[in-house]
Amino acid sequence: MNILMVCLGNICRSPLAEGILRKIIEEKNLDWKVDSAGTGDWHIGHSPDHRSVSIASKNGLDISALKGRQFSHSDFSAFDYILVMDSENYSNVVKLAQTETEKSKVELLLNYVEQGKNESVPDPYWDDTQFSPLYDLLTNACEHFVNFHLKNK
Repeated sequence: MNILMVCLGNICRSPLAEGILRKIIEEKNLDWKVDSAGTGDWHIGHSPDHRSVSIASKNGLDISALKGRQFSHSDFSAFDYILVMDSENYSNVVKLAQTETEKSKVELLLNYVEQGKNESVPDPYWDDTQFSPLYDLLTNACEHFVNFHLKNK
């Protein structure tokens, strides 16, 4: 299974989600791949935000080598699941879908925690205090995602 995490700039939420999901996949010995991307092009080639790197490091993850990239239409064929952080990301990604099959790959990540609520992962960029709660929220969501797919193989 190939999973893509998507947020706006690919420097805060999605690289942190990528790192968390990679750790869970590794711990469960799953043959899954995970990557991340942003809907915007501002941070292509940049490392994740230092605050995401810091909270990841405090929790035993190293995401410092990840590099930002922009979501592209080719991601629809490369990934089985495209997990977006918020409704704006959802809209931006779905606009690029050319088929219903492509569109069906796009889901809000937090719907794995509370199905159908369509809640957003808050963007912590403007508030330093939100990176620790973000880590906890993403960990919970990633665990729910993995558990859902292990139960529904």
